[in-house]
Amino acid sequence: MNEFKLLIDGQLVAGAATLDVINPANEELLAVAPRADIAQLDQAIAAAKAAFPVWSAKPVRERGALLGRLADALEARNDEFARLLTLEQGKPLSEAVWEITFSTDIIRYHAELDLPYEVLNDNATRKVVRQRMPLGVVAAIVPWNFPVVLLVLKLAPALLAGNTVVAKPAPTTPLTTLLFGEICKQILPPGTINIIVDNNDLGGALSSHPDVTKVAFTGSTTTGKKVMSGATSTLKRLTLELGGNDAAIVLDDVDPVEVAPKLFVAAMMNAGQLCLGAKRIYVHESQYDRICEELGRLARESVVDDGLKQGTQMGPLQNKAQFEKVKGFLEDAKRNGKIVAGGEVLGRKGYFVQPTIVRDIADDARLVTEEQFGPVVPVLRYSDVDDAIARANNSEYGLAGTVWGKDLDRAFCVAAKIETGTVWINKFLDVSPDIPFGGAKQSGVGEELGREGLEAYTQAKIINMAK
Repeated sequence: MNEFKLLIDGQLVAGAATLDVINPANEELLAVAPRADIAQLDQAIAAAKAAFPVWSAKPVRERGALLGRLADALEARNDEFARLLTLEQGKPLSEAVWEITFSTDIIRYHAELDLPYEVLNDNATRKVVRQRMPLGVVAAIVPWNFPVVLLVLKLAPALLAGNTVVAKPAPTTPLTTLLFGEICKQILPPGTINIIVDNNDLGGALSSHPDVTKVAFTGSTTTGKKVMSGATSTLKRLTLELGGNDAAIVLDDVDPVEVAPKLFVAAMMNAGQLCLGAKRIYVHESQYDRICEELGRLARESVVDDGLKQGTQMGPLQNKAQFEKVKGFLEDAKRNGKIVAGGEVLGRKGYFVQPTIVRDIADDARLVTEEQFGPVVPVLRYSDVDDAIARANNSEYGLAGTVWGKDLDRAFCVAAKIETGTVWINKFLDVSPDIPFGGAKQSGVGEELGREGLEAYTQAKIINMAK
């Protein structure tokens, strides 16, 4: 295992302290990570601020070329990154490979973008142009469920736009980010990106720091509110991708055998630790029993094990705190619903929970109203589709959702009424670097990816010239 270092001002340095990183599949020590203190955080921000004038003055195509080299370097080490990701995060190796591959695609997409002047008006008396200017130092704060892809979808547009970055991974999954820092050191100018690791004790200082001009944060809504509060002192720009309690609405014309495996993946990918996952499944009464049966069968047949083992379909939860939280949801499910399959933790080392399907549960149960972020999914019955839509919308969250049905016009009409930032019809997690996503209600502020995601890392400047 590598000796991991922080990246500050182009140098790999030891932390002021250390942090144990635990393998969630066996609860054993995986590595010792460097842990920054407030002085090192201040050094990282100062380095990013000092690097900004030179980096932002580079032509955008020159910045894009360096991002292209970064994508090539990550792609060349895909297997190494994927294995490390599975070790620290727990997801099956196939899912880790997908995450690293998609991360590479995101960097490469941004490497090809441009930020040209836009002519808004040009007539006999005036010419009006919009110019996209970089903001300055960007804080990128990343959670533990998808630590690599959620880093690069902040890093790539921020750098392409001419900003410099201070990145902070989650303390339980810092290793892939630190390894990524080694690549960045070889390719990017010193100070352009800085990586610090904390024990959830430096986030407030980072997001409120007067020299940070934007905070890009992915995580819980509760923490997102704290980030927003910390940003008020200097009116920082914000991109917040927060929690979700995404609903899947299954119409009455589906084939249960065909749709159940897709619903199961939508609910159980990454052991349910997915903001965009299906966390509540509403099924028409005519299909309810059959789909519950099919989902239960899939849960019982699912292979839950160490993500590095061949054939593993679902790994452990990422950390002990989340494991304990999900055990609480299991107890709630037993009290308030009927367990179709699962319902227990595995009697072994590691944070393993059986994939659990719950039926006949009330809308006000915790498992329905809260984001469980684990492999415990309620299936709810409905008779009228408008009632299902109303129940799906009865949430403070609005990140994403899915609709499943053979009549596409009807499915589209249902999707149009769902109050979320994204709705997929007859598919799940169809994400690509050129398609923006963002949350409605308390699921976030702003958009990531796509042209909109890039422009979120810029300040629009209007130049209005008389002729």
